[in-house]
Amino acid sequence: MDLTNFALVAIVLFLFFQLVWSKGSKTSFPPGPTPLPILGNILQLGSKNILPSLDKLAEKYGPVYTIYLGLQRVIVFHGYEAVKEALIDQGDKFVHRKSLPIFKEAFNEYGILSSNGERWKQIRRFSLMTMKNFGMGKRTIEERVQEEAQGLVKELQNTKAQALDPTFILSCAPCNVICSILFNHRFNYDDENFLHLMKMLNENFRLLNTPWIKLYNIYPLLIKHFPGNHRTIYKNIIEIRDFIMNQVKKHEEFLDPNNPQDYIDCFLIKMQQEKMNPQSEFSYQELLSTASNLFAAGTETTTSTLRYGLLLLMKYPEIQAKVHEEIDRVIGSSRIPSMQDRVKMPYVEAVVHEIQRYISLLPFSIPRASAEDIHFRNHVIPKGSMIFPVLHSILYDKKVFPNPYQFDPENFLTKSGEFQKNDHFTPFSLGKRNCLGESLARMEVFLFLTTILQNFTLKPLVDPKELNITPFMSGILNLPPIYKLSFLHR
Repeated sequence: MDLTNFALVAIVLFLFFQLVWSKGSKTSFPPGPTPLPILGNILQLGSKNILPSLDKLAEKYGPVYTIYLGLQRVIVFHGYEAVKEALIDQGDKFVHRKSLPIFKEAFNEYGILSSNGERWKQIRRFSLMTMKNFGMGKRTIEERVQEEAQGLVKELQNTKAQALDPTFILSCAPCNVICSILFNHRFNYDDENFLHLMKMLNENFRLLNTPWIKLYNIYPLLIKHFPGNHRTIYKNIIEIRDFIMNQVKKHEEFLDPNNPQDYIDCFLIKMQQEKMNPQSEFSYQELLSTASNLFAAGTETTTSTLRYGLLLLMKYPEIQAKVHEEIDRVIGSSRIPSMQDRVKMPYVEAVVHEIQRYISLLPFSIPRASAEDIHFRNHVIPKGSMIFPVLHSILYDKKVFPNPYQFDPENFLTKSGEFQKNDHFTPFSLGKRNCLGESLARMEVFLFLTTILQNFTLKPLVDPKELNITPFMSGILNLPPIYKLSFLHR
């Protein structure tokens, strides 16, 4: 593109933006800061972490306000009342999911995370039923998690207390759990193909938070023509989908409609049952996209939570000591932890909740979209707007958590030491599009963390006071900083 054409495009975009803004300013859109042409409000939001900027804007404009990311209008819901009113009280109006450009090219609005309308309803209903049938939230899946936790302990014992980055070894455990549900198969921790998958997943989630991908999501039509991290993410997604497709082909060879073994079997059977139904959403494309979503989300979210949790327990050795004491008193060292232990372990339960609150893993949830003009709190939210339900603003509400930036399990304990629930505990989002695997994730974090602490003391390489617990990157996810530790056998 020569300079003349570039200038012409810039002028057209400028005039278009001015038209959209002037029209919007005369309507009852939620208020917000005046955007710049083409750039929108991105210069006001900070490049590394926009959360403090969103907090300040909420103080000025209220809990529902408008910002622009480039030309994209974004409606921000800030605080528990606004998010609850949107996602629960008016949940049907805000059930539509906004597919980020970085995912749209790979999944094209297929899959449980990106789909909408009838497709999403059919696939979510099927996935919930199938995962429950294979034990999600039941004893059978608990046994799988317990088995994987013991395998993780053996791998950690083999490190012989040598210092290591725990990223990949922690990734293997939750990945094997989701693999057992999807493929009825688990991998050895030294399997080269398995480790390659872990590497691609970890790389993708790390790259999602980079400035380049943030820029891509704002200006996809421009940035996609350049080399960069977006191409690496897409390549990794395609390779993961190829891996899943190979699993699907193997399942088709030995499929027994009367005896399904896993999620893929059930999906293939459903495809056969509905092959004459023109309204069916069950296809190979949907299977690959949904399985990819479950595989990635079911691995990385639990892994990041565990990595961050171990770091926090090293940072605060007095909390780690209390966890050890309760595990020793309730479980001891001769039997493996179970979900039945949870009700007898209020302090560990509080620690698990505080980890998930403190790390605010998905600070904006996954963006929603307005499928039509929506009237909300005397405002009009125009069709096509992106919606940010800022979960971070709930998890860090000073009225509920007096010192939100302090890691403190007392946030979930009564004065007498009993565990207490809190409506502001929303790391899995709210409403009809909350996390599909919430019960599995809760189980995994409790059992993996408890099993690790039953067997090991976590030792940092530096004085605990010197440990950095600030997110390594903050964007779509809050990822923990990279660190090393030693697992000392107890």
